Amino acid sequence: MARRKKVYEGKAKIMYEGPEPGTLVQYFKDDATAFNAEKRATIEGKGVLNNRLSEFFMTGLNAIGVPTHFIKRLNMREQLIRQVEIIPLEVIVRNFAAGSMAKRLGMDEGTALPRPIIEFSYKDDALGDPLVPEEYIIAFGWASQQDLDDIVALALRVNDFMSGVMFGVGIKLVDFKIEIGRIWDGEFMRLVVADEISPDSCRLWDIETGAHLDKDVFRRDLGNLTDAYTEVARRLGVMPTNVTHTPKPTLIN
Repeated sequence: MARRKKVYEGKAKIMYEGPEPGTLVQYFKDDATAFNAEKRATIEGKGVLNNRLSEFFMTGLNAIGVPTHFIKRLNMREQLIRQVEIIPLEVIVRNFAAGSMAKRLGMDEGTALPRPIIEFSYKDDALGDPLVPEEYIIAFGWASQQDLDDIVALALRVNDFMSGVMFGVGIKLVDFKIEIGRIWDGEFMRLVVADEISPDSCRLWDIETGAHLDKDVFRRDLGNLTDAYTEVARRLGVMPTNVTHTPKPTLIN
């Protein structure tokens, strides 16, 4: 079987050519990174868990009319997705103060915010993904004012969905980040949720105990990352069976 052409490799995923024009195969790696890749490790089974969890969230969003790039899961580590033009921004939605926000503003972690707060950071690892105001985004042509309005609306809908789902299984959605992509149909453009939604991109705390069930477990050396992600998958009913390490991606024709 001929191996498909690699299109892009990031810290946690690899993109390969898809079977049809306008599609990609997204492969989830077991690599874990923190602090702009200054801390690295390979976490057995992490890619399998993130694949299944991202499928769960993307499928749920599609079902309620929030468009995503997700088409279907192919196997334990791969998804078929629509190829999109990624807007070079991370869209961060915060419900509680934590992480860099708590540090920046001198707030206690876990402080409830008066309303969801949306921040934008410029996607550039070399620069540390700096926060940017809307004026920068518009001035540099990364997105228009209409795009930003639509991105905020999408982000808030994702937050409503995610917060409800997580609360239902005893998990507090502290914050999360998403990426947004453009899909073109002739001259018509629409925005969709892209990349992934998983414990890699969310802060998730157990409502009762405050235990971290997200990548902070790795960042802060709080325990076993696979155990934390497995607990999230178990509560959501998407716990995969036979979580094994696959050193190389299995690609499709």
